[in-house]
Amino acid sequence: MCCAKTNESLEVNADVEDYTNRPPYLLQPLQRFGETKWRAHCQCGQVKYALRRARTLNAKFCHCRQCQVLHGAPFQWAAIFPKEDIRFENGPEGLSFYAAGEKNHKYQTPTKVSCSICRTPIMDEGRNMCLLFPQLIDLSGSPDEQRHRMQHFCQHIHDGIAKWSGMDEQSQQLDDDGQPLKP
Repeated sequence: MCCAKTNESLEVNADVEDYTNRPPYLLQPLQRFGETKWRAHCQCGQVKYALRRARTLNAKFCHCRQCQVLHGAPFQWAAIFPKEDIRFENGPEGLSFYAAGEKNHKYQTPTKVSCSICRTPIMDEGRNMCLLFPQLIDLSGSPDEQRHRMQHFCQHIHDGIAKWSGMDEQSQQLDDDGQPLKP
């Protein structure tokens, strides 16, 4: 039994070492990270992070059932950033992980990342990108740059923004009432 615990600890430590040595969890000097364009934090302030990209790659509203359940809301708003553009002030300290597909708290991608104290959702991490929650970003400088560009998996939001039945530009485009647009 003692050996089993030791092997288990080594396995966990290897996993922790792996993800903490790469973005966005790598705690690199600010000089190497570059100029901070945006700052963000969880509700209690334990988790703070910086963004070095002035504009998101894209942004989405997702209305799939999994996002509704996990976020307790009709949709999730997410701004897409490369992992290298995010720097957590304390590295992975204070973060909690949840792999929805596996239903466990072991770090793996994709994973949902939240504050371990207040449980504020921080982001969804994929293999190459992070979907950050823009509500946490201090938008006091230029809020229009962080607005979403399109929505997917959504219906019945009358805002004039492009909507799709599935992944954007790879599925049927919908009108504001969720009806397919005529070609």
